[in-house]
Amino acid sequence: MLKSLIQLFIIARKLAVSGAVKTVNEIYDIPFVIKIFFELFAIGAKKKSLNNNKKPGEKLCNALEEMGTTFIKLGQFLATRPDIIGEALADDLVKLQDRLPAFELHDAKKILKKEIGENLYSNIKDISEPIAAASIAQVHLAKIEIENQTRSVAIKILRPEIEKKFNEELDALMLFAYIIENTFSKTKRLKLVEVVHLLREITNIEMDLRFEAAAANELYENTKNDIGFNVPKIYWNYTTKKILTLDKVDGISIREQKLLEESGVNLKLLAENLIQHFLKQAVRDGFFHGDMHQGNLFVDFKGNIIPVDFGIMGRLDKNNRKYLAEILYGFIQRDYTKVAEVHFQAGLVPQSTSKEEFAQALRSVGEPIFGQSIKDISGGNLLSQLFEITEKFNMQTQTPLLLLQKTMVVVEGVARKLSPDTNIWEVSRPILEDWIKNVKGPKATFDSAINTSSEILKRIPDFPNFMDKANYALQLLAEGKLNLGIKNSKGFEAEEMRLKNLKNKIIIGFLSVVIITLLVF
Repeated sequence: MLKSLIQLFIIARKLAVSGAVKTVNEIYDIPFVIKIFFELFAIGAKKKSLNNNKKPGEKLCNALEEMGTTFIKLGQFLATRPDIIGEALADDLVKLQDRLPAFELHDAKKILKKEIGENLYSNIKDISEPIAAASIAQVHLAKIEIENQTRSVAIKILRPEIEKKFNEELDALMLFAYIIENTFSKTKRLKLVEVVHLLREITNIEMDLRFEAAAANELYENTKNDIGFNVPKIYWNYTTKKILTLDKVDGISIREQKLLEESGVNLKLLAENLIQHFLKQAVRDGFFHGDMHQGNLFVDFKGNIIPVDFGIMGRLDKNNRKYLAEILYGFIQRDYTKVAEVHFQAGLVPQSTSKEEFAQALRSVGEPIFGQSIKDISGGNLLSQLFEITEKFNMQTQTPLLLLQKTMVVVEGVARKLSPDTNIWEVSRPILEDWIKNVKGPKATFDSAINTSSEILKRIPDFPNFMDKANYALQLLAEGKLNLGIKNSKGFEAEEMRLKNLKNKIIIGFLSVVIITLLVF
């Protein structure tokens, strides 16, 4: 408890001195008591001067970068949740730079030797100084002797003690979020405790590099037959929780357009391939690279796209993929009634909503867009406006689709830098048409019918038992003994219980100090 309180004081001082609180106050009206609370923590410290010519979101990016790993990760997470912080701020937080000073090569070698053991470590030669350093890990180049062949590899190594430091800071942030939510009822809409809880879950997975290796491997398996897209090979013997080893990328950064042209790469074709490969991953496989900015994309001398950094990946279930493909295709056709029907069929908007009014609202999104030059139309921005409209019709937030929309905006931006005249819609059309044909064609219908029949036949012996359970559940519901509103996240419930216990300990501790003070003095 004492450790969390001390960490909370340190974080409060960081927030006050960095200018983050002042910047957030420009976006949201922070309660006066909270502002005073942070002002007290800033006493005696030199506050960072902010550039008033920048937008609040840009100033917040700078403040978060100054505060280190936990706050950089918090900003990156919030950038994927415009449903919580709003579109404008989410767009600004996308620009957050995940860079920190590198740690020593000597420390990197110690971690490497400890993780993989002396025998495997002896196979690694020529380990370079770090070529890139981010908030969680840094990357070194090296050579490995495998089956009498020398392989050039990139080795990603977690920062020393990063997991411990991150979780300690998150414990303090969680406590702070809990206190704020329970003190100021208006802040409940921001879901502060839930945000910190989700951040912990996501980043603790990111800090286990075996998960990133598995994500790279799954992307490799999905795309190995796709011409023009190469995922680096993972070396599992040299990969652990703290180490990720994969093929060194021999290519040119996709941001180096001049070098690409000099190497004979067709930039127009490259832009089209980038969009099509991304859409294939999203609608065909339901698994896509969620961080496809210029720094994570390389191009080899044959024009193949090579992605790196698989820490942020997106996943869409079959229904979401079908929803996405049909909606984008419906907008291409400008068939707003069809797009509305897809929403109703998928149960994304309440059945009580007027289909005609909803179609009219969709038209208000589509027509202004199609009034522009076709080359300026962005599928990502279209989805963004679509989510704004559907929210007004009580559509539930689809978090995977929000990450997809953000990534789509980035991919389209990269493609347009390569070839400004790229027609996003014409490039997207064949991928979407193929997907719809695959899920709605005669073969797909026949396969679906076979699978459904098979499942029904399998469950026939359990039918009497199922009916008994259903009858019992209905009886409990009628008697008011069954609560359907209970949260299903056990981890989140445990976190809330822990916070309540911590709050009680703090109150008891405070009262004990008061009582002892009164007795002594």
